[in-house]
Amino acid sequence: MSRPGGAEPLRPRAALRTAVVWEVLRDALDRQAKAAGRDVLDVLDTGGGTGNFAVPVASLGHRVTVVDPSPDALFALERRAAEAGVTERVRGVQGDAHGLLDVVPAGSHDVVLCHGVLEYVDDPAEGVRNAAGTLRAAGALSLLAAGRHGAVLARALAGHFGEARHTLDDPDGRWGEGDPMPRRFTADELTALVADAGLRVGSVHGVRVFADLVPGVLVDTEPGAMDALLRLELAAAEQPAFHAVATQLHVLAERG
Repeated sequence: MSRPGGAEPLRPRAALRTAVVWEVLRDALDRQAKAAGRDVLDVLDTGGGTGNFAVPVASLGHRVTVVDPSPDALFALERRAAEAGVTERVRGVQGDAHGLLDVVPAGSHDVVLCHGVLEYVDDPAEGVRNAAGTLRAAGALSLLAAGRHGAVLARALAGHFGEARHTLDDPDGRWGEGDPMPRRFTADELTALVADAGLRVGSVHGVRVFADLVPGVLVDTEPGAMDALLRLELAAAEQPAFHAVATQLHVLAERG
């Protein structure tokens, strides 16, 4: 994922908070295209909202279908795709993870993105199974979800020690009734969901290991700090020891 010294300079195409996922996803798209023997892939972004990932993926030349329950989000997606000049490669469909196979044919996509979805669905296992069901024989799934232990650390560092303990013990990883996040996961929980859906786990990355903890003023005022923090995030993401403190967890899995 990371570029060794002297190779291509790191220029994330998304914000720092999504740079790790983008780097992993871009490499996965390249591998899938080579394996398929074609330049254009069919990509599904379930819960893709306004196109944070869909539009950059389409800018690489791939065809992207975004399934989202919000008409407002799909309208914003259309506008964003037009501004990026990729309207002909982005299609929005209203739907959700529960009824995914009702609006997307089974076995129809090379890569499926399921980012920020499992936290909100009634049945995460069903959500992963449905996403996996839309993959072609050698397809890949990009799964991103909130990390439980990263939330424990964040609440503790903010001085909310009772909430941190509650997050640790709560079955859904919530810090209390006021927590806006319905559910968080450990890396083991996510990889188990993927395996139960019949997919093979390729890699697990910690996302936003440091980005949510480092004061913004340090990044904004110190010369070169943004690039240095990005490189640190990319390096730490691959280390299992940091998965437990990441704000989000990313799993890349494959069929077959």
